[in-house]
Amino acid sequence: MSNTNRRVVVTGMGALTPIGLTVNEFWNGMMESKSGAAMIKQFDTSKVETKFACELKGFDVLNFIDKKSARRLDPFAQYALVSSQQAIEDSNLKPETLSEEEKNKIGVIFGSGIGGIQTFYDQAVTNREQGPDRISPFFIPMLIPDIAAGHISMKYGFRGPNYCTVSACATGNNNMIDSFLLIKYGMADVMVAGGSEASISELGIGGFNSSRALSTRNESPETASRPFDKTRDGFVMGEGGGALILEELEHAIKRNAKIYCEIIGAGLSADAHHITAPHPEGKGAILSMKMAISQAGIKPEEIDYVNMHGTATPLGDIGETKAIKNVFGDHAYKLNVSSTKSMTGHLLGAAGAVEAIASILAVINDKIPPTINFEHQDPDCDLNYTFNKPQDRKVNYALSNAFGFGGHNTSVIFKKYEA
Repeated sequence: MSNTNRRVVVTGMGALTPIGLTVNEFWNGMMESKSGAAMIKQFDTSKVETKFACELKGFDVLNFIDKKSARRLDPFAQYALVSSQQAIEDSNLKPETLSEEEKNKIGVIFGSGIGGIQTFYDQAVTNREQGPDRISPFFIPMLIPDIAAGHISMKYGFRGPNYCTVSACATGNNNMIDSFLLIKYGMADVMVAGGSEASISELGIGGFNSSRALSTRNESPETASRPFDKTRDGFVMGEGGGALILEELEHAIKRNAKIYCEIIGAGLSADAHHITAPHPEGKGAILSMKMAISQAGIKPEEIDYVNMHGTATPLGDIGETKAIKNVFGDHAYKLNVSSTKSMTGHLLGAAGAVEAIASILAVINDKIPPTINFEHQDPDCDLNYTFNKPQDRKVNYALSNAFGFGGHNTSVIFKKYEA
């Protein structure tokens, strides 16, 4: 019989971000109010409108994966394997010492919002220029978003639940929420959860340009990601991966694992409104946050920090601000909120996982990561967005939002761990 009273804690984290290639570097980058945006180096940008993005800097996959294996992995899967390796090592799980029975209770839910878009592009070109008989036999396995979870499980022998949830920019949160619930219901003891994305390509940038979602501030890329600023003009594309080790509390205590925080609530909803635009009044976001708070069994005024989805789109920032005011009432103005996308850019399917790590670090360190690049007040955005530099604040509870194209809304609540 399932036991929904099982408590779920975070015992490991891994992060590949445009402002740091480890969790510590990521945190230091946020505390330095660092922008990860610069002119794109991965491809010739002469044909696309937006010529900048938040790329990984100094990352060499061959430091982690051999050349032959790396060639058979799309970059999104490379990022998944590397961030998961960081998290597993951080958790001190030591897969080589685990019994077969223990590995049966360790699962992986790891996703990507888009998957192998560069692989798709490259093989489409091969098909056009050389014919379908020249398409790589690895094309499909490199393309599909679920392959990252498969590779992680195969590398470590984890035979528990294994799949990915794809929900655009809510993907990272959805994978974490599913993992949380599986542990809570006794279907796993440990889960590797997260998301990764590698969409900085001509096809990715061109597609988002066509939908008018990206900033075009080519003259000043480092200041282009400006959530809540009146002059914001869209999000900045990012890339990378985030991985978390979620674990049943007693299992973690038994193996003397370090515990970063406890996950106590999750919320899921739909806007039922538009394929790309958020609901103007934030109806879905309201439902998601209220569900998470209700499941956590706390009052709204107990939340100290909200890591907002905050993409710097004109409509999205206002809708989420309205939703927070609806959920928190007067307490909305006593909260610290921020958008770490101002520094990392928008990591799409990896955003929820990376921003969960930012939220957890805020809980651990009692410091709020900033929203950088603020210059011009938007009268419709009037909360404490922690502009331009970090702030000290006791953080007992943090809530992290992630929303996706299609109207997908997710919220997760992290609590400072108490033995």
